[in-house]
Amino acid sequence: MNDAECDVTPIDCSRMRAERFIIRIEPRRCKGGWLVRFLMKTKLIKKEKLMSLQKFRACLGAMSAMALMLAACAAPPAAAPAPSAPTEPAAPAQPTDPTGIVTREFAGGKLTLAAQTDQFVEAFRALIPKFEELSGIDVTMDELGYVDLRQKATADFVGKTANYDLITVDIVWSGEYGQNKWTVDLKPLIERDKAQLALDDILPVMWTLGSWGEGQWAYPLAGYANILNYRADLFQEAGVGVPKTLAELQEVAVKLAQPDKGVWGIGLLGAKGPAVAQDFMAYVQQYGSSLLDENGKPAIDTEANLKALEGFKALFDAAPPDATGWWWGDRNDAFSSGKIAMMLNWSTAIKNHKNPDLNPFAEKIETAFSPLGTEAGKYGFGGWGIGINADSKNKEAAWMFIKWITSPEIQKEWVDNNGSPIRRSTLTDPELVKKYPWFPILLESYEKGDGDYRPRQPWYSKMEDVIGTEVNAYLVGQIDAKTALANMQKAALDIIK
Repeated sequence: MNDAECDVTPIDCSRMRAERFIIRIEPRRCKGGWLVRFLMKTKLIKKEKLMSLQKFRACLGAMSAMALMLAACAAPPAAAPAPSAPTEPAAPAQPTDPTGIVTREFAGGKLTLAAQTDQFVEAFRALIPKFEELSGIDVTMDELGYVDLRQKATADFVGKTANYDLITVDIVWSGEYGQNKWTVDLKPLIERDKAQLALDDILPVMWTLGSWGEGQWAYPLAGYANILNYRADLFQEAGVGVPKTLAELQEVAVKLAQPDKGVWGIGLLGAKGPAVAQDFMAYVQQYGSSLLDENGKPAIDTEANLKALEGFKALFDAAPPDATGWWWGDRNDAFSSGKIAMMLNWSTAIKNHKNPDLNPFAEKIETAFSPLGTEAGKYGFGGWGIGINADSKNKEAAWMFIKWITSPEIQKEWVDNNGSPIRRSTLTDPELVKKYPWFPILLESYEKGDGDYRPRQPWYSKMEDVIGTEVNAYLVGQIDAKTALANMQKAALDIIK
């Protein structure tokens, strides 16, 4: 039986409550039956024609469907759900400061940082947004090259314009900043907040990154060790070992030099000015000599320094001919391009040299201690502190930033983002040592480091210019070694008068 044999009149649900429902059954097929009689008796349908019970049963399926339709029509329409009351959006969770140092006391304030564009600037870029989120302070960083930083910071200090609240301070600027009181003496703040600072964890040599006289004019930020980076494959090919003394350094450099293949034994800084001055002063210190006497007065024109200067020049015989004009970037580029087999350099460059994306020889580069001339020799130490402008109106906020960025908890992120360490706990952290296997070398270099081989005196910058001029003149053959030392001594005495 199909649908045509049991025809159901369409139902008008809007009229269902007032009228009887009419069902039409084909006369020839539907003739009687108890269900039809029941429906008729209850007056739910009006008889027109009846069919047999047997035939009607076949129509039961259609009637059942109709019954469902009746139920749907008879039921009152469901009430529309009541509109829910508007809810306030949940407030974002306040980030947690692992150091316990940062507060919201200065939220809405601003800080401006003048930063040297050394590798640690990458760590600032990564961490400043986190400090901003924690503190509510807006931090602006002015990234500046060495010369620009010095000029802009000095102009800001002298003019008392306070354009910068925070300044990265080269170790050799400590005396000048302290004498002129351009930055805040942090000693009272350090004493006040020592419970937050884990001071015993900071390696002793790191305090030279800002100390002068009785004050601490910058806080330790990034420590640099003077170390030896070398190409292990070229050493193996030449059949030489890692030099441990300056005499061995000279011998190995000569053996590694292969000018016909475009490879030289060593890379050095020879450019007139701070580049060659700093390389020469490091050599003097490793040799076991000094440019100052025990009273801090210039003692440049000495027999020991004559031998050191002559030994320094001898290394250039194994260096590329244009090395007498090299700055830091030139030496790094030469090492990364495979032009030199080794170089004495600040530790801050190691991570990039071991990065395959930056150096095609990364897997062949190893690190060792700087060779020393005598038992009295020490490892060169340098780096940067961070100071607060004495004229800043935001000293407490600036100090909170310093405490946070140098804390043990943040140091791991600092070094992971190319910052240089200052803490023993950072250098001995098993996870970091596994990641940076040269950390034990850095730790010993720091422990035996000398932060005063470049005089941290107010007159240092002027003396550096003189040394850089005279040493370069000697390297390029304009004067002899004795004349260079005599000129340096006379100029230094005139400067400190």
